[in-house]
Amino acid sequence: MIDRYTRPEMGRIWTVENKYRKWLDVEVAACEALAEAGEIPPEDLRDIREKAGFDIDRIAQIESETQHDVIAFLTSVAEHVGPASRFIHQGLTSSDVLDTSMGLLLVEASDLLIQDMEKLLVVLKRRAFEFKGTVMIGRSHGIHAEPITFGLKFAVWYAEMQRNLDRLKHARESVRAGKISGAVGTYANIDPKIEESVCRRLGLNPAPVSTQIIQRDRYAEFFTTLAIIGCSIEKIAVEIRHLQRTEVREAEEYFAAGQKGSSAMPHKRNPIASENLAGLSRILRGNALAAMENVPLWHERDISHSSVERVIAPDSTILLDYMLARLTRVLDRLVVYPENMLKNLALTGALYFSQRVMLALTHKGLSREDSYRMVQQNAMAVWKEGGQLKDRLQRDPEVMAHLNAQEIEAIFDLQYHLKHIDTIFEKVFGPEREGA
Repeated sequence: MIDRYTRPEMGRIWTVENKYRKWLDVEVAACEALAEAGEIPPEDLRDIREKAGFDIDRIAQIESETQHDVIAFLTSVAEHVGPASRFIHQGLTSSDVLDTSMGLLLVEASDLLIQDMEKLLVVLKRRAFEFKGTVMIGRSHGIHAEPITFGLKFAVWYAEMQRNLDRLKHARESVRAGKISGAVGTYANIDPKIEESVCRRLGLNPAPVSTQIIQRDRYAEFFTTLAIIGCSIEKIAVEIRHLQRTEVREAEEYFAAGQKGSSAMPHKRNPIASENLAGLSRILRGNALAAMENVPLWHERDISHSSVERVIAPDSTILLDYMLARLTRVLDRLVVYPENMLKNLALTGALYFSQRVMLALTHKGLSREDSYRMVQQNAMAVWKEGGQLKDRLQRDPEVMAHLNAQEIEAIFDLQYHLKHIDTIFEKVFGPEREGA
């Protein structure tokens, strides 16, 4: 299922081949920086550049004996390079390679997720303008409140996803960090200028201070950001699920010809994509918690974080890539029923004008408490017996002592609730028009 929506580029980031390739990039960049500082002869640097490589099967064979992945990797590289390999990993510790390469991997993954977010925003904006004037009832506590438009829902989602995009870009910068500072971060065996040079070559920022590792608050911010985006996806998915309920049926996921909704009931059309997305967001939140647990480590480091990150880094980025792509598809093809929105809007006999009636009475000099009481007693009668609120009010002598028929008629104007839609859209999308 995930393969249907996830781009292969995201999966390739987390392959063993790409992991070792990034390790090699870090090691070669360090050798180049050391050569620039005069610590590696030019002919040896040339051999390193030309011959540096690795064999995945050979690394696995060596690791089965050494029980150390970086040592196994370095041994395989040395077998390719020959004598010049003595300069590789000079003054470095394993985490210099692991954490700096992780920065490269997370930046690559972030760039793909940013593209996903931008595609989603395009769809959200298009559909917001499409349904800008499509009137429906707004609900609080699941109960009819006052009218909105369906386009406003999309505008809310757009603004939230725009904030999420900003968060993701900030989190990308947080993990775009490298360190080449040695065993406990003191640069005892390597000059700090080497770190600056390596990071510059790789497009990373050197950590201003580190222990043996990049500090994990950076990663916690990144994975928490992914979880927040997942929460926003779930928020949209839950709304679609509610709107698709048979008793509501104001919108529903596209149901293709030949699609089946139930093995037992041929009539079923279920919001399976939205339910899928709502469930998967829980994994992102769980992984974010795991990333937070990685922040407190023993002294200058232990390796309890390492096993966690081997799982959550590929899982969360691949999963969010899938979720964003699937949500974009759902919203792009979402089937909307404006006629059902109007039908549901009429269910309560225009009770949604109750606040405006109350305010009109207060403007006539009544206290808010008396105005509320007068409107509520008529509204409760409509809830119980049906009919129209306007008719009830016009038959209530206490109300009519303060409002005339023309004033009540003017109160029940649907456009009153929609008069600031243009203003809201301009605040969200700017003065630009649809498609701009």
